[in-house]
Amino acid sequence: MRYFTEDDVLRFLPMPAAIEALRRAFIAYGEGKAQNQPRRRLILPGGSVLHSLAASYDAWFGTKVYSTHVKHGAHFTFLLYDAATAKPLAQFEANHLGQIRTGAATGLAVDLLAPRRPLTVAIIGAGFQARTQLEALRSVRDIKEARVWSRKPESRESFAAAMQANVASSAEAATEGADVIVTATFSKEPVIPPTGPGEGTLIVAMGGNMASRSEVPAELVRRARIVVDDIEQCKIEAGELLLAGIDFSSVETLGAIAASTNTKAGDDRRLTLFKSVGIALEDVAAAAHVYQAATATPVP
Repeated sequence: MRYFTEDDVLRFLPMPAAIEALRRAFIAYGEGKAQNQPRRRLILPGGSVLHSLAASYDAWFGTKVYSTHVKHGAHFTFLLYDAATAKPLAQFEANHLGQIRTGAATGLAVDLLAPRRPLTVAIIGAGFQARTQLEALRSVRDIKEARVWSRKPESRESFAAAMQANVASSAEAATEGADVIVTATFSKEPVIPPTGPGEGTLIVAMGGNMASRSEVPAELVRRARIVVDDIEQCKIEAGELLLAGIDFSSVETLGAIAASTNTKAGDDRRLTLFKSVGIALEDVAAAAHVYQAATATPVP
């Protein structure tokens, strides 16, 4: 079984390739040709948590297992298997794998849902995940202006310098007139104003995957067209939808949109919310691409 380090993942998983790998995986999911098992959490009294999620797609299946502690950080591992034989193929250090595939899911959603023109984007949050969010946006659209706001001045200044973005004075200033708003925070409470985003705005809420947390005001959620990465997992984890009391019968999936031959980016000009909780299908697709690229296995 091959072992892939964080450096290997960075070498073999550039963002454009990750987006296309996820596109193929979500098309398969939309066509009923892939499986996704929602995240489970084992919570210990001392604050440690073990998280696990799994999926199958094409010639592969795999599982991500990671541990977290609010005071001591997180540790990510991914295991990739051959679907035909159940043979273990590879083990991955999976911190960057998760960061890149999360950005790639946003990139795919923006490519499918946002207008095909230069965009003004707002990034709320300036941490580890935020950087690949903006990288993914730039992979699918020309960005005429990128604004960032976070609660820590030093974080937003550092992000702006590294990612060629403008620092906004507030979340309201960042989101005003933005075509795409990405929330990439650990906040338990909404981080964007309820009256700012108008019709035609795409909100990507990707910072939370806990039922008790919501980055988006309920007023916005209730009037938005809602697209999710996975309905079953969102019924467990998507605080934005659960706290707003959303009827899941009206929720669309990214897989169905990706698989549709009638999809034209930006045609639906309603306020749209893409809720991303981060699913194992994305990890399988990203890890399979790394494995294929590293072993010279042809990528389908």
